[in-house]
Amino acid sequence: MPTVRDVENWYAERGWSVFDFQRECWAAYATGESGLIHAPTGAGKTLAAWIAALLQAAGGDEPLRVIWITPMRALAADTAAGLQQASDALRAGWNVELRTGDTGSAARARQRKRLPQALVTTPESLSLLLSYADLIPQFAGLQAVIVDEWHELLGSKRGVQTELCLSRLRALSPPLRSWGLSATLGNLDEAARVLVGPRRPARIIKGVTPKHTVIETLIPPTIQRFAWAGHLGLPQLPQVLGAIESAASSLIFTNTRSQAERWFEALSTAKPDWAMALHHGSLDAALRREVEAALKAGELRAVVATSSLDLGVDFTPVDQVIQIGGPKGVARLLQRAGRSGHRPGETSRIVCVPTMALELAEFAAARRAAAAGLIEARRPLRNSLDVLAQHVVTLALTGVVSAAALRREIAATHAYDDLSDAQWNWVLDFVMRGGSALQAYPQYHKVVERDGLLQVDDARLAQRHRMAVGTIVADTMMRVSYLRGGSLGSVEESFISRLKPGDAFFFAGRRVSLLKVRDMTAYVKPGSGSGSKLIPRWMGGRMPLSSELAGSLTELLSRGDQASDPEMRALAPLLELQQRWSQLPAPGTLLIERARSREGRHWFVYPMAGRHVHEGLSALLAWRLAQHTPLTCSFSVNDYGFELLARNLPDLDAGELAALLSPEDLQHDLLAGINASEMARRRFREIARIAGLVFEGYPGGGARKSARQIQASSGLIYDVLARYDPDNQLTRQALSEALEQQLDYQRLRDTLLQLQAARIVVVDVERFTPLAFPLWTDRLNQHRVSSEGVHERIARMLAELEAAASEPVPRRRRKRAAAG
Repeated sequence: MPTVRDVENWYAERGWSVFDFQRECWAAYATGESGLIHAPTGAGKTLAAWIAALLQAAGGDEPLRVIWITPMRALAADTAAGLQQASDALRAGWNVELRTGDTGSAARARQRKRLPQALVTTPESLSLLLSYADLIPQFAGLQAVIVDEWHELLGSKRGVQTELCLSRLRALSPPLRSWGLSATLGNLDEAARVLVGPRRPARIIKGVTPKHTVIETLIPPTIQRFAWAGHLGLPQLPQVLGAIESAASSLIFTNTRSQAERWFEALSTAKPDWAMALHHGSLDAALRREVEAALKAGELRAVVATSSLDLGVDFTPVDQVIQIGGPKGVARLLQRAGRSGHRPGETSRIVCVPTMALELAEFAAARRAAAAGLIEARRPLRNSLDVLAQHVVTLALTGVVSAAALRREIAATHAYDDLSDAQWNWVLDFVMRGGSALQAYPQYHKVVERDGLLQVDDARLAQRHRMAVGTIVADTMMRVSYLRGGSLGSVEESFISRLKPGDAFFFAGRRVSLLKVRDMTAYVKPGSGSGSKLIPRWMGGRMPLSSELAGSLTELLSRGDQASDPEMRALAPLLELQQRWSQLPAPGTLLIERARSREGRHWFVYPMAGRHVHEGLSALLAWRLAQHTPLTCSFSVNDYGFELLARNLPDLDAGELAALLSPEDLQHDLLAGINASEMARRRFREIARIAGLVFEGYPGGGARKSARQIQASSGLIYDVLARYDPDNQLTRQALSEALEQQLDYQRLRDTLLQLQAARIVVVDVERFTPLAFPLWTDRLNQHRVSSEGVHERIARMLAELEAAASEPVPRRRRKRAAAG
C-alpha cells in the first residue's frame, strides 16, 4: 500500500509540490467521506482524488475498487493512461481499464469475468454494466465512484442517469464514497448534494487560489457604428494569423461545428505550410484521436475545435487559446482558457475574436465577471420520467430487484426525492403495460413482476433495450465516407438530402464531392465538384447569453468609465451614437425604441436576457397585443433584445407596456402565442427514444431508421397519447421540457418579475439605432422579405444611417418614461 511519503517523493521527482487541498482530500477519503473537489483547470484535482484511492490500495489481487466516470468517450483513454501511470509510479499494483462504446469484444468478455481494480467509463456504459446479473457480485467491494467534470453532467439527463447509477451502486456497496471534480461551477453546495445524495453529508474541498487567466481581445482595425452578426470574424483573419504566429501552439475554439469548418478552411488556405488540424464531435473517432495525439506530441501549430476539446484532456504544449465569437458564459470562457497553461501555477491565456461589434463589450464584461467570481450555476433536473423508465427496465434485466427496493433506491437521489407515489406507479405501469393508451401493443410490455421481482422475459426486447441505453439523442446522422477509403464522420441527414451527385461541400477540413447515397452513408470522393462552397450546418449550435454575463454586460454598458477597457474604447463611437439617438441599456431599466419604415412600425425591446428568453418574450408580447387589436407580427431576436414588426402597432405608454409584460397567466398566454403542440411534439422524439417507445434500429446498413422515420414514429405515438391518454406523464414532460429548453421558461418568468420593478423608457427614434440595426438585419437574413438582394438592401440602409450619423446636429427624439 502506498504512503503519503511515497507520494511526496514521486511529486519531488517531477518537480511538484503537494497542495494542501490534496492532503485534505486524502484525509477525507480515508475516513470514508464523500464530496466535491473544486479547483481551477490544471490545479491537480485528478491526482487529489485518484491518489486518495491509491493510498488505500492493497495490490493487484483486489476486486473492483474505483469507477471513474468521464462525460466524454474522447477523454477516457487519456484519463485511463494518466491514472495507470500514477498507479505504476506508486507501485499500487492496480490495473486501470476502459469500458466505453469503443471497447472491443475481447475486452468486454474479459471484464464480464473479472473487472479491473479501476474502471474508466461513461454514464451510458456504466448503466449497461448494471444490467447484467452476473456482474453484481463484482460491485460488492467497490470503494468509490469518482465523477470527472461533474459540472458537464449536472443539469442534464446524463447527470440524472449518473445519479441513478450511483443509487444502485450504493445499494450494492453501502460504504461507497462519491467524489466529483469540477473547475467552473457557481452552485457548489447544490452540486455536491446532487452527487452524494440529498440525505448524505457532502464535503466541499476548494483548491488553490484561482489561477491567473489573461483575457485579451483582438480589436478590429475599424469598428462600424452599425454592425450585425457575422460581419466581423473572418475579415479578422490576418490578425488571427498574427496571433497564431506569436505562439508555438494555439487551440482555436468556435461555438459551432460549421464555424469550425469555415475557420479551418480559411486558415489552411492562408497558411498551407502550417501543421494544423480540425476537431469536432461530428468527425470520425479515428480522425479525432489522431488530432489529439498530434496535439499532445506538440506536432501541430494550431487546432480549430468546438466544445469537443473543452474538457479534461491535458494538452501541455498549448501556449494560447483563441476564442472565436462570444463565449456566452463566464464559466465557458474560463474552461476554454484553462486549456492553456494546464499546469499548477501557470498562467492561462485566451485571445478573443469578436464576430460582431457588440461582442467587444461581451468580452470586456466576461473579464470583469470572471474577476468578480461570477460563475454560472448548473441547475439539476428533477423527475425526468423518461430516464427513470429506462432505468427501471435496465435493472429489471438483472431479475434480482423488487419494485419496493428500487423505489427506496431512487428516493435517495436528488432527481427523484420528491417523486410522488402516483408518478412512481405510472412509471411501473408504463414499463409493464405501455400505459393505458398502448396496452394493446406487446412490444411495450417490457417488464413483468414474478415472485416479487422485476424481470424482462423477452430476449429480443432485452437486446434492443441494451442497444438503446443512454440519454444522448441527436438528429439522425448520415455517415460520410470515401468510396474507397475511410470514414470522415457524420452530417445531418437533412443536409445530404439537399445535395445531388456531383455537388461539392467542405467537411472534415477537406473539399469533397458527393457520389451516391446508400444505406445511410454518403459516399464521396476528394476534389472539386459543382456548386458553391457548402459547409454542413448542425442543429443546436446557438447558445444564449448567461444571466451572469448579461448582468455584467448591462452594468458595463451603463457605466461612464468606458475608457478603462480597451474593448469599450474601441466601441466608443457606436455607444456614443446609441446614446445620442436613444440611450443605452442600464440595470433596472427596460429600453424600448419605436421606429417607422416602409415595412411598418418597429418596436426594439432590450431586456438583455439572452436569445431564448427573448424568443419567448417576443411571442408573448405579440400575442397579448393581438388580444387588443388585430395584427400580424414578425420578429427577430438576439442576445440583447428583440424586434417586433407589424403594419400597425399601438401607441402605448410605459404603464400600458408594463401591463403587457406582467408575469400573470404567463404559461397560458405563452402557450397560446406559440405553436406549443408542435414544440412538444418535436421534443417528444427525444423522450420517446429514452423511454423506449421508439427503437432507432440495429447498427449498420439499411437496418438503421432515418430521421424522418423516427420523427414519424414518435409523432404518431405522441398524437395517440395526446388523443387517448391526455394525462400521460411523458407528453406533459415534453411540453415542460420544450418550454424550458427552447424558451428558458424559468429565466423568462424571472425576467418578467424583474421588469415589474424596472423603469420602462420608451424612445421614438427617426432611424434604426446601433442596437436596433443588427436585429433588423437578422430578420432580413432569416425571412428574405423582398426580392431586392438582402446584402444590397443592408448596404443601402447602412449608407443612409452613416450619413445621418455624420450630421453635425443630433437628431431629436421623443422620450417617455414611467416607473414599472
